[in-house]
Amino acid sequence: MEKKTKLHVGLLFGGNSSEHDVSKRSAHNIYDAMDKSHYDVSLFLLTRSGFVLSDAASRRVFDGEDEATVAAEELTKVDSSNPLAPIWNLSQAKDIDVFFPIIHGNLGEDGTIQGLFRLLKKPFVGSGVLASATSFDKDLTKQVLTTHGIRNTKYVVITPENRNENDYETIKAKLGANVFIKPANQGSSVGIHKATNATEYDEGIADAFRYDFKVLVEETIAGPEEVEISILGNEKPQASRLGAIRVPESDVFYDYNNKFVDASGVTFEVPVDLPADLTTEITTMGLRTYAALGLKGMARIDYLVSKDGVPYVGEVNTLPGFTNISLYPQLWQASGISYADLIDRLIQLALDEFDYQDELAYDFIPLDNASAASTYKPKSK
Repeated sequence: MEKKTKLHVGLLFGGNSSEHDVSKRSAHNIYDAMDKSHYDVSLFLLTRSGFVLSDAASRRVFDGEDEATVAAEELTKVDSSNPLAPIWNLSQAKDIDVFFPIIHGNLGEDGTIQGLFRLLKKPFVGSGVLASATSFDKDLTKQVLTTHGIRNTKYVVITPENRNENDYETIKAKLGANVFIKPANQGSSVGIHKATNATEYDEGIADAFRYDFKVLVEETIAGPEEVEISILGNEKPQASRLGAIRVPESDVFYDYNNKFVDASGVTFEVPVDLPADLTTEITTMGLRTYAALGLKGMARIDYLVSKDGVPYVGEVNTLPGFTNISLYPQLWQASGISYADLIDRLIQLALDEFDYQDELAYDFIPLDNASAASTYKPKSK
C-alpha cells in the first residue's frame, strides 16, 4: 500500500452570518497560501441557508460562479428528509486528516462547527467548543476576564426581560452619557451603535436586538487608540508584535463598512511603536486572556488604549480574518512568520491538540453488571 505523503485538509468557509462574504475572501487567501505539494485540499462552502456544498460545487463558487445559482442547483439533489442532509456532502471527501474552518461569526466561532468536528473525531484548526462559545459571547468573555483580573470596560447587559428597567437615564447614571451598544453574539461591528442621547440609545438597542436577545451597553473610553495582537499556540502560546488601526475622525468607530466595504480611509500601523511598558502590559494581557479562556490554535485580541495609556481588552476573535487587510496574518508577517508558514503551524497545532486530547480517558463503570463493576479498572495513560 502506497504511503500517504500529503495531508488532506477540509477547508470550510461561508456560513449564515453577516460575515459570509468575508469568510469567502479569507478562504481564498488560505487556499492560495497552502503548499499543494504538502496538502490535498477539499473545499466546503456552507451556504447562507446552512447547507454544505460538495467540493465540486464549492470550487465553482470559488472560481467566480454565482453562489445563489450554484446553491439552488445543488439543493435539488439533497434528500431533505435525511436529518444529516445539511452536512451530507462532507461524506464525499474521504480520509480527511484535519479540518480548517474559516467560518466567521455564527456557526463558525460559536462552538457549533467545533462540536461537529468532535463528533466526527477529526482534528480541527482553532479552539474547542467551550472556548469558542465563551469567547463569541461578549458578556461571558467579560465575566471570565473580570474573574481573572484582566481589565475590560464596564458594561450592562440588556435582555428583553430587563429592557424596560434600563432606559437611557438609568444607563447614563451607571456608565456615563456616551455609550456603545453591541449584540452579545455578533462579529465585525454588526449591530453596534454609539449613543449620546436617549433617541440614539433607543434606536441602537432596537437594532441590536435584531441580531441577539442579549445586548451589551458599554462605557466609552475617552479618545481611544485601537490596538491588536495575534496569538498562536496551544499550551505554550506566543504573541506577535502589536498593530494599530487608524480610523478617520469622521467615523465613530471601526465598523463593518470600513473593515470590508470601503477601507480607503483606514490605515494600519504594523507594527506600532508604543512605549515599552505599554507594549509589555498589552502582550501580557493577551497571553493571560488566551489562557483564561482556554483558547487553542489562534486568536486575535483587540484592545482600546485610553488617552492616558491604559489598555482595556475589547474583543477576542477565535477565527480571525485572513483577508488582504486582516491584521492577524499581517501581525505575524511583521513578527517573522510568513503567511504560508502560519498556515502550516496552525494545521500542526490542530493535529497536536487532537493527540493531546486523545490522551484523556473516557472509560466508564458499567452499572448493569455488578461483577464487572467490581473488577473494573480505568484505562491507564
